[in-house]
Amino acid sequence: MKKTMKLGMTIGIAVVLLCFGTWLLLGKWMADGQKPVADGSNEYAIILGAKVNGETPSLTLRYRLEKALSYAETYPDVNFILSGGQGPDEDIAEGEAMRRYLTENGVKEERLLLETESTSTYENLLYSKKLLPKDVNAVTIITSDFHLARARMIAASLDLETDAWPAKTPKSVEAKHHIRERLALIKTVIVGK
Repeated sequence: MKKTMKLGMTIGIAVVLLCFGTWLLLGKWMADGQKPVADGSNEYAIILGAKVNGETPSLTLRYRLEKALSYAETYPDVNFILSGGQGPDEDIAEGEAMRRYLTENGVKEERLLLETESTSTYENLLYSKKLLPKDVNAVTIITSDFHLARARMIAASLDLETDAWPAKTPKSVEAKHHIRERLALIKTVIVGK
């Protein structure tokens, strides 16, 4: 009986330590995904979509768009792929919501390419890659800080070299996104999407 209890406790402690170690490792990957920081050397940047409330970008998407605006101003020769389809509870595609926001804030329409069919990060990058000129295999990814590691991992699986331009995560959704993203990272490592 004592041996069984001891074995059970040992296994329990090992499981807790494994889970804690995995949590820390995934957090490190998420932090490392934000480097190297983009410097305008890539001709194209892909802005990954996020929820649209009706026709209005969610706070998460607005933070991404604000970072994209600063990038567009700093690097006027960079073109942008606005990547995101329309969910069942959205009145317009995320890509279209991004186009409206950026043009209303001074980004010229000719710098923007729309991808409005994707429904996942994998599709964002797969469909955006099809819009790139054939000789382009390096892009900047603009998305939330927590999302960059997985997005860049998927991009690498599609033979795209990337650098990062991280947008901060709204405090109101930070805990939820960080937990969900760790689980999504595990899935991406296992299945590649």
